[in-house]
Amino acid sequence: MKKELNRGIDDISIELCEISDKIFDTPEVGLQEVIASDILTKMLEKNGFYVERGIASLPTAFKAVYENGVGGPSFGLLCEYDALENLGHACGHHMQGPSILGAAIALKNLDVEKPFKIVVYGTPAEETAGSKVQMLNEGCFKDIDIALMMHAGPNTTTDIKSLALRKITVCFNGKSAHAAIKPEAGRSALDALLLTFNAVEFLREHVPSDVKMHYTVLDAGGPANAVPSKAKGNFYLRAYENAHLDDVFNRFNDIIKGACLMTSTTFDMSIDKAINGKIPVLRLNELLMDNAKALEAPQISLPRERTGSTDFGSVMYEVPGSCIRVAFVPEGTSSHSQEYLDNGKTPLAHDAVKLGAKVLAGSILDMIQSDELLGEIKSEFIMKKNEVSW
Repeated sequence: MKKELNRGIDDISIELCEISDKIFDTPEVGLQEVIASDILTKMLEKNGFYVERGIASLPTAFKAVYENGVGGPSFGLLCEYDALENLGHACGHHMQGPSILGAAIALKNLDVEKPFKIVVYGTPAEETAGSKVQMLNEGCFKDIDIALMMHAGPNTTTDIKSLALRKITVCFNGKSAHAAIKPEAGRSALDALLLTFNAVEFLREHVPSDVKMHYTVLDAGGPANAVPSKAKGNFYLRAYENAHLDDVFNRFNDIIKGACLMTSTTFDMSIDKAINGKIPVLRLNELLMDNAKALEAPQISLPRERTGSTDFGSVMYEVPGSCIRVAFVPEGTSSHSQEYLDNGKTPLAHDAVKLGAKVLAGSILDMIQSDELLGEIKSEFIMKKNEVSW
């Protein structure tokens, strides 16, 4: 049956690679992926999937469903298709959609007696808004038992942990005055921001080793001869453990309040992005890699113990999930780089699209055929979620 699956993917591989190249040639940043979303949804409709566009209040998000029988397990295939501003598809997101479609269509066309459901989710703006979080909040992904993704990379591998993230904007509000003639009448918002930066540096010594903190000035408040009444900063707080991030955020909140006390200012705070860390399911990672090895995937490596922040982490906090990374560039190549971009339409990129589809389709077939395997994956997820204080 896997040979038949793979033949089904090979039969449509020219069209899949053409879709990949088309999305590559028309890069669209987050929430503007009109062309990519249209291409992918039309391909799904043409192949018998029921498609909903503009889900979760996101015009370029979509959901496509095929159900074989009733009452079987539901497998979610998630794809991204946003480009980087000024860099195009230097992260390889143009390859995800066609790879996911290849797996979904091949499974639909396979003659399988047992019931199952395939749900393809188009998830925009991973690089910017992290729209999977909004999609979660509006009820998406509740209809799937397993969440799977494909991502191109320098190695064929899987991930274990990802960084939970809080992206925060803080605006301090003070009182303006002439800096030379009447400085005592002013209350400096910039002083509050600088005190916050200093306090974050002191905090850095007293947090767990997995915590990372970054900051920058968005608005310093104006010319040097006036006490600034406004100052704005942007902060990233990250940790591999959600509990660590929650604790650091509470301490960061105290820092902001303390800076206001010291400067007689007030503040406004917005959390621009909040992403959970992954709950890794190692049995699912192992299943993907077994299928990748059987297909003689290139540049196989051990799982990546730790990765950056991804909104897929929030999905994997709610549903057992994993992402197969498929090699298409030399080992050691960084994403978001010119080398990634230069390799985006090469034969190796096309091979990664096809291989990713085959790995995902084969892994799903294994889970359809084995209730025991699916049960192991679900049990590991539940155990880990219950064990860890997230």
